[in-house]
Amino acid sequence: MVNEAAEVLFYHLERQPLEKVLPSLLEKTIERGWRAVVQTGSQERLEALDLALWTYRDESFLAHGTRKDGISEHQPIYLTTGSETPNDAGVRFLVDGAEAETFAGFVRVVYLFDGNDPQAVATARSQWTAAKQAGCQVTYWQQSPSGRWEKKA
Repeated sequence: MVNEAAEVLFYHLERQPLEKVLPSLLEKTIERGWRAVVQTGSQERLEALDLALWTYRDESFLAHGTRKDGISEHQPIYLTTGSETPNDAGVRFLVDGAEAETFAGFVRVVYLFDGNDPQAVATARSQWTAAKQAGCQVTYWQQSPSGRWEKKA
């Protein structure tokens, strides 16, 4: 468990869908030796991501599981619609409108939101404010026309 305030990152999705962006961020998380939990806003999104993480690239996959798979505590990446973190993850990803109940206990909390959805943008703004009020270091990332992520705030 992490004692200091989490670093909170906001990724503004405009050029690529979540299914393209999330796997690369999860790969980087695992490469750093951290476990991840991905909290989705709906069961339908969870099921779509469950499939996408197994098939996103022909030559590899991201090992992960959900509550229905069992052994949740051993999963390097755990997918959920709730706030549980059975795998003692250091990084929490929030997608599809999911909101953090707390920022405590994580090295990072990562929001990925659809910049073309006014409700998703409004939710991200309210979560930005909540993270700042909780004393977290907050950054905002936007994708350049070339596809690179650039820190904007």
